[in-house]
Amino acid sequence: MPYLAQRDQHQTLEWLHGGLFTVLLDSQATEGKLTVGLFDVPKAEAPPFHLHTREDEVFFLLKGEALVWAGDERHELSEGGIVYLPRNIPHSYRITSDRADLLLITTPGGIEEMFRHAGRDITTPRPDGFEITKDRLAEAAALRGNLILGPPR
Repeated sequence: MPYLAQRDQHQTLEWLHGGLFTVLLDSQATEGKLTVGLFDVPKAEAPPFHLHTREDEVFFLLKGEALVWAGDERHELSEGGIVYLPRNIPHSYRITSDRADLLLITTPGGIEEMFRHAGRDITTPRPDGFEITKDRLAEAAALRGNLILGPPR
């Protein structure tokens, strides 16, 4: 097998609004071809309106409901729905159900660097007052050529 990992081998990071992001496949495991991750996030979780200059992105909503913005368009996404966001398309989402699980796939790989830079590995002690600030998020986004365009929608 070129790569195999069991559930307890995945890295899970604390993310925005108390959500979690689990890195299932990173660019190292896929020779840079893609990143696959899983979000487990609460109601109202919403990243800033942003765009990716290097990655195309797919979100598959495994559980829950969300609003998705792509450019000026707003769409409702229900359980089992999927979104493809080519690079350079401004986008965001907001979770509208109590919780949601979203599968993230980006190509090429590498976006996990952003999550690792701003997030916190949950296997390490949580520093007092840990928070992903706007500045920390912008710094992490810039590492991958992502641009934050505005506040969450």
